[in-house]
Amino acid sequence: MQKITLLIHCEDQKGIIATVTNFIVKVEGNITYLDQHVDLERNVFFMRLESELTNPSITLASIRADFQQTIATDFNMSWDLYNKEVVPKMALFVSKYNHCLYDILGRYSAGELNVEIPLIISNHIDLKLIADQFNIPFFHVPFTKDNKAEGEKQQIELLQKYEINFIVLARYMQIITPDLISLYENKIINIHHSFLPAFPGAKPYHSAFKRGVKIIGATSHYVTAELDEGPIIEQDITRVSHINSVDDFIMKGKDLERIVLARAIKLHAERKVMVYSNKTVVFY
Repeated sequence: MQKITLLIHCEDQKGIIATVTNFIVKVEGNITYLDQHVDLERNVFFMRLESELTNPSITLASIRADFQQTIATDFNMSWDLYNKEVVPKMALFVSKYNHCLYDILGRYSAGELNVEIPLIISNHIDLKLIADQFNIPFFHVPFTKDNKAEGEKQQIELLQKYEINFIVLARYMQIITPDLISLYENKIINIHHSFLPAFPGAKPYHSAFKRGVKIIGATSHYVTAELDEGPIIEQDITRVSHINSVDDFIMKGKDLERIVLARAIKLHAERKVMVYSNKTVVFY
């Protein structure tokens, strides 16, 4: 029994839900989940639907073609249809920080993330030992201001070779190039210490400590050409106080980064995030 996920957004109009659900009945599908949202300010409709197809003779290709011709065109929809049994392939980009990498690989090994990880790419050699421990191919791709073009070329060749669907920056400390962003639009996930755009720079927790903040946070977002301003997927916070040291801030911050990034990966891999107007609609 094939399981599918259907994502839709379009101008809000009468009859969308009824038309879509009747279509699922027509192709002999059983709806197991349906949620929708309307952005009243912009008059945009969003929907996420999961269904089990009970007739194996009806192919996904025929469903896609039929849906486009009979529904999507009439409603002028932007839409995607996914086979839930096809696991997305995720590439990890890392530098020298290891806390997010260990967390992701631990969850992956435990079966908590519905992804395949064919490779890890890094601009340093430091974390190769971790990749080896989890039997994942590790590729050292030097990336500096003097060799960005060559580094980008190697990255793209590796991503295409391994047929990567999306990328996760697990504390990768380089700016992603515009060409790579254009190839993976809304498919590159980053983790950012603190809430954007507070406390930028190399030592954000030191800055937060000096400012005497009462909460610190982490934000996971999609990468865009505008640095750290892409659509936000997930956020979380924890409280701090005058009794906490800078080391406490860093430890608490790393915990948040692990959790928030893992949540964002899970949401993206399960097709629960829709991007519109530099924001996200997330179906939890």
